Amino acid sequence: MTRSIPVAVLGATGYVSGEILRLIAGHPSLDLVAAVSDSAAGRPIASTFPHLASVYRMPFVSHGDWFDSVDSGSDLALFSAAPHGASAAIIGDALERAAAKNINVHVVDVSADFRYASVTDYEAVYGVTHGAPRLLASFDSGVPELLGDASADHIGHPGCFATAVLLASAPLVAGQLCEGELFVNGITGSTGSGRQPQPGTHHPERHSNLYAYKALEHRHTPEIAAQLRRAGGRDVKVNFVPHSGPFARGIYVTVQAKAIDGLSTSALQQAFADFYANAEFVDVVDGMPKLKNVVASNRAEIGVAVHGGTLVVTSAIDNLVKGAAGGAVQWMNRLWGLPDAAGLGAPAPAWT
Repeated sequence: MTRSIPVAVLGATGYVSGEILRLIAGHPSLDLVAAVSDSAAGRPIASTFPHLASVYRMPFVSHGDWFDSVDSGSDLALFSAAPHGASAAIIGDALERAAAKNINVHVVDVSADFRYASVTDYEAVYGVTHGAPRLLASFDSGVPELLGDASADHIGHPGCFATAVLLASAPLVAGQLCEGELFVNGITGSTGSGRQPQPGTHHPERHSNLYAYKALEHRHTPEIAAQLRRAGGRDVKVNFVPHSGPFARGIYVTVQAKAIDGLSTSALQQAFADFYANAEFVDVVDGMPKLKNVVASNRAEIGVAVHGGTLVVTSAIDNLVKGAAGGAVQWMNRLWGLPDAAGLGAPAPAWT
């Protein structure tokens, strides 16, 4: 008999939470009991996500009421897609309520609130007071393919840009295949800016346009550097320039660095293939990746090249799936001892 684990999604009306809800609908072991949103409480899930009308008839519920849907002594898979700066306190309240009802719970947070082990590091980057510093020790953070099995009860999922950059650069650092700094360019789709309209996502500004923003100052850069230090045991300077692309979904990242002496394209490709040999969602391809091969899936494509002492690694992911909701479900699978691919096997639709 297939195991059934009750699921709640906090902050359930954003783009990432919509993807989490979509993935839960096709998951063999996760059973949605509460989509939590104070602003949408009482309204059908389909009023916000019409594409989910065929799979969800239930309404959103408020933060004050959703715990009534979870039985005492049961299991609970809890996803939080609440905003940065708010998610930690909401999770803290949920964990206290779970303890009072003797509920066995694992949390995956897709906000930034549990991506740093240090309150000081988090507050320096995000400029707000952490909402639940007492919980930091119970969270770990990292890309599933790089961190391995979780060493904590709960996970803070890395950012979407961080996921794409780390998949491309961690094997370089861990394998000592490059020297000096990393130079990174990344292009993201408009969904990365969230549901609320703003100049960066307004269609007339974004359509047929391409522009850089927050060059060398993007808030994912310290997170990337910290995870690379963990992967390779040394500090690496990351020079990151993000760009806004004229498409809705996907991230395409290019990493350049000085190659170690004697490194060839074939040797670098083999090193990446060996590194990701057991990573079922990462494909090391001949040539270079294409976004349409991965968009709307949990897959990542990586390509490499070496010429004249310089190496290039490119990676392509879907920012909402592999970079957020899909990676979160992948982590939740591990926390409950389920196969990594549970609920995540759908291929990219290609002609998006």
